[in-house]
Amino acid sequence: MPLTRIRGRPMSELSDTELLDLFRKEESRHYAFNLLVNQYQRRLYSFIRRMITDHDEAQDVLQNTFIKAWHGLDRFRADSKLYSWLYRIAHNECLNHLRSMKRGLFTNDEAVWGRLSTTLDSSEHFSGDIIQQKLQRALMRLPNKQRAVFTMKYFEELKYEEISTITGTSVGALKSSYHIAVKKIEAWVTTDQT
Repeated sequence: MPLTRIRGRPMSELSDTELLDLFRKEESRHYAFNLLVNQYQRRLYSFIRRMITDHDEAQDVLQNTFIKAWHGLDRFRADSKLYSWLYRIAHNECLNHLRSMKRGLFTNDEAVWGRLSTTLDSSEHFSGDIIQQKLQRALMRLPNKQRAVFTMKYFEELKYEEISTITGTSVGALKSSYHIAVKKIEAWVTTDQT
């Protein structure tokens, strides 16, 4: 029978250290990883889905993120938050997926944007009013790194310091990237170029 409480607290409230300690014990390794997945999958999926748009592809990227986390968790040094480390993996997996789209069937950014936009239109998993759809289409037109920064700051409400840890980019460069992304999105949404 799985543990539901540790030191009087629900398992869902474990600190990074406690979760990692559980993971490093052979008898609770799988259980600890399941807790980690349950704790972080919704937020990671939200970020991935805004980057990828297609539900099935986003699920694949999420799965790859957790596979890489499983293989790398023993080496996690805890010099950042566990969530930031997982987010970094998800961020890199998104960028890899988008690059592979461009290398595969699609030869340029416009073709990739067209595919992502079509996926957005036909998806039963995306619901939103016209404004949300315009925003998402504008977001799809941003370069991948700007899209990631905008998504993390605007939708995920991460602080620049957290985004810096995730992306390996300076706070100043992130602020500039976010500002440029906002201006581009505003222009696309107001002129209906999406």
